[in-house]
Amino acid sequence: MPGRLRGDFFGGLTAGIVALPLALAFGVASGAGAAAGLYGAIVLGFVAAVLGGTRMQISGPTGPMTVVFASALAVVGADLGVAMAAVLVGGLVQIGLGLLRAGGLVRFIPYPVVSGFMSGIGVIILLLQSAPLLGAAPLSSPLAAVLGLPGVIAQFNGEALLLGFLTLVIVFRTPMVISRVVPAPLLALIAMTGLAVGAGLAVPVIGDIPRGLPALVLPEFTLETWTTVLLLGITLGLLGSIDSLLTSLVADSITRTRHHSNRELIGQGIGNMLCAFVGGLPGAGATMRTVVNIKSGGRGRMSGVVHALFLLALLLGLGPLAERIPLAVLAGILIKVGVDILDYRMLRLVRTAPRADVAVMTAVFVLTVLVDLIVAVGAGVVLSMMLIIHQLSRQSSFRVRPLPRAAEEVAAGERAAADLESGIRVIEIDGAFFFGSASQLLDRVDQVIGTRVAVFDCSRVPFMDLSAQFALEEMIERLNALSIAVRVVVPPAILAQLLRLRAPQLPADILRDDLQGALAEARRLIDLPA
Repeated sequence: MPGRLRGDFFGGLTAGIVALPLALAFGVASGAGAAAGLYGAIVLGFVAAVLGGTRMQISGPTGPMTVVFASALAVVGADLGVAMAAVLVGGLVQIGLGLLRAGGLVRFIPYPVVSGFMSGIGVIILLLQSAPLLGAAPLSSPLAAVLGLPGVIAQFNGEALLLGFLTLVIVFRTPMVISRVVPAPLLALIAMTGLAVGAGLAVPVIGDIPRGLPALVLPEFTLETWTTVLLLGITLGLLGSIDSLLTSLVADSITRTRHHSNRELIGQGIGNMLCAFVGGLPGAGATMRTVVNIKSGGRGRMSGVVHALFLLALLLGLGPLAERIPLAVLAGILIKVGVDILDYRMLRLVRTAPRADVAVMTAVFVLTVLVDLIVAVGAGVVLSMMLIIHQLSRQSSFRVRPLPRAAEEVAAGERAAADLESGIRVIEIDGAFFFGSASQLLDRVDQVIGTRVAVFDCSRVPFMDLSAQFALEEMIERLNALSIAVRVVVPPAILAQLLRLRAPQLPADILRDDLQGALAEARRLIDLPA
């Protein structure tokens, strides 16, 4: 078996084993039943692997999508047909976003946000798997795992801990020469499950797995429910898109590759649409399962296909082979994944990196662990934008000075006195002129009062937004009310922008793209020698 295909096979198989208990748990939590989680993992996992834009991504039901779907099912009175209509709309929304090329926006997420997100996920995995590692029941959230530690210790199962410990030894210490043939996670899974079954250990296992193909479900739209279906569908579509693209960024960061965002959205959308017709739980790119796949050798689309086909095989009758897998063994495998996903590159730079970047990473990390993945990324992006706006506004400068000395003047002292008495002032604006810096312009109005001509020198302004244009208009309006003539010098691109604006206070007769010409014109207005 070629190396790439072998890696995809073992990666997909390991990801499928990890995905099985999660899919069943999400299905139960959603209210649609364990089978719904399995159906969603199979359909979405297969379609997104074939049609998506991230080759090694594993897709299926996720925590955020399950929460929203559970809310939708409750809102529509547990009517599965109406709830699946919302899933159908969500898939259409994702396809629409992909066709509109909205997926490219994910590339503007700063690296500290991705770093905090990755490290936060790693810590979440470590916290959530601590209970199964000790033989206790899994807990629902990282905070619950911390607060419930005394209860977990009280439920301590020595046999489960032994299996988990041996699993950790295998996944951390297996020589690379062996891992290239059989990935360490799969080796641990087979060996420890065999030990548990052979020794008759009394440890928690995956348990019963649903069997049989799903029945056809027809999404239902009615006049009474269409607004509810639309709103829930849009929510599912947006959430699924964000969830998937964030997972794609994590996969890119680990493998040093680049995904195709818009293709990923279209693949996810088609997969979720098909889930609606089989009663499957909607989902997205699953970060933990994707990382498991990558760490087990998966690098291509075949890994996602293997993951889906493995779950399908269990559904068609091979379930008994997986029902006796100990949860402590899965916990050991996932703990290795959690350790590996921590962003050590950024963590090593915490003391030397810019404070703003460290603050963003820390905020995203804390929110990821304690609140929610999507909230964390949203807050991180907003915080990064605010810091960038602050830096840009500090780099912008506004200065009012007299008319510069003419080259032909001989007596410098005489020219300086003439400058002060000439009645001409130049308002220099240097740097970005936008909503974050526009207010500084209005603070300079007192420095221009008493002059006869004001020249706004914006020749070194790289861009000007609408807020800046309005601030400039307000300043000009004040000066005109004081009978002060105005000329505005801007680069050619901004000049064309202002001419298209057709603002009353920015007519074409005061706009120039040549500073020296504007200064000469100012001199003529008050009869000074050029």
